[in-house]
Amino acid sequence: MDFTHNQEQRAFYASVLEFAAKVVEPGAHERDVESRFDRDVWNQLGGFGLLGLPIPEEYGGSGADIITTCLALEALAEGGHDAGLGLSVGAHVTIGTVPIFLHGTEAQKRKYLPKLCSGEWIGAMAITEPEAGSDTAAIKCRAVRDGDEWVINGSKIFITNGSIADTVIVIAVTDPDAGAGAGVSAFIVEKNTPGFVVDRDLDKMGTRSSPLSLLHFDDCRVPAENMLGEEGSALWKIAFECFDWERTVMIAGSVGAMKASLDASIKYAKERVAFGKPIARHQAIQHKIAEMKAYYDAARLVLYRAAWLKQEGLPHEVEASVAKYFVAEAGMRNALEAVQIHGGYGYIKEFPVERAIRDAKLISIGGGTSEIQKMIIARNLLS
Repeated sequence: MDFTHNQEQRAFYASVLEFAAKVVEPGAHERDVESRFDRDVWNQLGGFGLLGLPIPEEYGGSGADIITTCLALEALAEGGHDAGLGLSVGAHVTIGTVPIFLHGTEAQKRKYLPKLCSGEWIGAMAITEPEAGSDTAAIKCRAVRDGDEWVINGSKIFITNGSIADTVIVIAVTDPDAGAGAGVSAFIVEKNTPGFVVDRDLDKMGTRSSPLSLLHFDDCRVPAENMLGEEGSALWKIAFECFDWERTVMIAGSVGAMKASLDASIKYAKERVAFGKPIARHQAIQHKIAEMKAYYDAARLVLYRAAWLKQEGLPHEVEASVAKYFVAEAGMRNALEAVQIHGGYGYIKEFPVERAIRDAKLISIGGGTSEIQKMIIARNLLS
């Protein structure tokens, strides 16, 4: 396997890194403190071409491959220091936009993709419910056919971009007698649709510049043509496919965050003096820096192995779960070490490494918990 990125990809990575440092990083601390999504920054991301990366140009996207999409999300996190914004971008692209490209009708693609790719519209997906998280087969949200419409009733929770989305792909049961995991369909629901209610945004520990919402659907009527994909097949063909995109593409931002924490720790260790010399000259700190580098390199390798397999159309279920699990564990470990290296300053909110711990924890929960990833890995190895 050739791990070398081509010249165009390296140049693109550098351009996103520079863009993120200039546009995203300023104000990142304030957005975290205020738990505020910044639409102006979002619009600039759209103008830069980052919000429709893997979508073909004919639908307003950039036509980027999976590896290039990963590189963009990684550079955005490394240079921007705003994991919340990166989360919103990742969710918008991988689970709010890609499913419409992969499973939408030509009319749906023409209607929604150009606005989603430009950033004029924001996308989201609603799967998780108050009583259905890792157990996706326990979904209770119902959709009933009524003439030329589907009537949706139920609640969704922990929905990234939920309160700011213009389109939400809603996963609902359409045939309750089909058995566990079957009879589930997807619908594109536009904001301002009667019966679509944003209850509230949830106050999160980390990734605070990205809204996480509780949504209700009360006799929410959507046109029959807004069904996405085949009736009854959404859980296996759309939802699980989105999980795969999260595990092989969306976690690239976490790898970029690890690099940012490593660079910040190296810089601080060279500048901070203790016992008459920079702490970078103390072996205990040197070991921490070395371990952070090792974990970062390992996380990046497992991520791009899974992404490459996905790009090549090769089996990668185990590799994707390995990547998701290891990046989550390594990211949290490195964030903790970065705080330890910074000492008391690492515990202060003005320093990005404090934010890194709170941001890193999400990766072991969202998009399939670490426990689910280990279950998938073990199931494949022991079957």
